[in-house]
Amino acid sequence: MAQFIKIYEDKPSEAAIAKVVKVLKEGGLVIYPTDTVYGLGCDITNSRALERIAKIKGVKLDKAKFSFICHDLSNLSDYVKQIDTSTFKILKRALPGPYTFILPGNNNLPKEFKKKTTVGIRVPENNITLEIVKQLGNPIVTTSIRDEDDVIEYTTDPELIFEKWQNLVDVVIDGGYGDNVASTIIDLSGHEPEVIREGKGDIDIL
Repeated sequence: MAQFIKIYEDKPSEAAIAKVVKVLKEGGLVIYPTDTVYGLGCDITNSRALERIAKIKGVKLDKAKFSFICHDLSNLSDYVKQIDTSTFKILKRALPGPYTFILPGNNNLPKEFKKKTTVGIRVPENNITLEIVKQLGNPIVTTSIRDEDDVIEYTTDPELIFEKWQNLVDVVIDGGYGDNVASTIIDLSGHEPEVIREGKGDIDIL
């Protein structure tokens, strides 16, 4: 059964963050708050954990549309091809924030994502998640936890999330109520920015 860990976003406890990072390094799955909906994630470098997430989501790993959560833009060149100034300016304006940007992937992507030409990048405005990624030392792969109920779509109450997911994951973080609007997805891999999904992030940043 998963651990249920309370962490306060305004002052995340170092000990609690360290506990979550330890679970991630050992191949565990974690549900955590973001600046939009609660996400399900694992260490980007752990193949077994990636397979577990793909299985839960009912997709083949090489076909999965997972995004990477980064601490800031400094890791970008690890996974993304060199981008032009105008693209970088958009990222700088929008992040951290409720956006997922699709960017051209480079040859350093983990082997599970080698077939992909693009990668989704998130830098959420949430101290809990950013601290986890910072302490881990590399991005986490993320996917949102949708609800089967079409009316609700995203569960916002961490206790209800724990009730539903406790036997599928290793940690559920209670970071307070989540949002029920997902991130705005913008594709910056082509000649012109393309809005794939309008969510919480304002598209005026383009």
